[in-house]
Amino acid sequence: MSILTLFVPLAAPATAEQIAWQDLIDPSAQTYEDPFEDLNYQQIESLRAIVRNRELLNDATLSEAQMADGAAKINAALEELSEDGIDADWLIDQRWTVADRRKKAATAANPNLDGQIVTLAGYAIPAPFEADGTTVVYLVPIRGMCSHTPPPNANQMIRARVFDDWSPTTMHEPVRLTGKLSIEETNYTFRIVDGNVPMSSSYVLEVSQTETMRDLMTSTPTTNDWAASIADRILAAGHRKTGGAKASE
Repeated sequence: MSILTLFVPLAAPATAEQIAWQDLIDPSAQTYEDPFEDLNYQQIESLRAIVRNRELLNDATLSEAQMADGAAKINAALEELSEDGIDADWLIDQRWTVADRRKKAATAANPNLDGQIVTLAGYAIPAPFEADGTTVVYLVPIRGMCSHTPPPNANQMIRARVFDDWSPTTMHEPVRLTGKLSIEETNYTFRIVDGNVPMSSSYVLEVSQTETMRDLMTSTPTTNDWAASIADRILAAGHRKTGGAKASE
């Protein structure tokens, strides 16, 4: 279970709408026909064999034996798929259409949130300052994204411009941000931990309020429980990485 499920409604600006990460996704872009969805592994491999060998046959340097081998592999794959009732050529023609649909599903932002004042909890990744010196962070739903694991989909990452005096003190610092959310596609690449990472986001958040774990621990008894749970989980993760060397300290 993600530790973000431990975030509970806390005092926030009266006009702010508390949202969850799934709210950022445009639901209308998630339902589409994908003819590849029900194919098994062998059928996918047969399609790949057809595409790969057709490309190879365009190589004028191939010998007659190599040409014959490539043609035989194509015919065998076509026959296997035909026996399964699959029109391989139609599917191959559909691959770019489906790729476009998948891209839209991964990037489409929820139009109902455009221009709204929202509050969202996540993990902050420090980013280079903007030209005017504004602090920038990327908010992601899972700790470790963009460093230990790939970046999330663009509609599951927020480029946040922070206008108070807060900036993250650690990578993936737990934080709750409040501000005006706008649908705006941004694409930046910068160094995170071991190398450059492309950071593509469908949203920009103009942050008016930040709440760190320290802030939340001092607000209410309910918040104390939340923050303590966050701290315990982070500490436990550290023990697992060190083989429990600090468990008795």
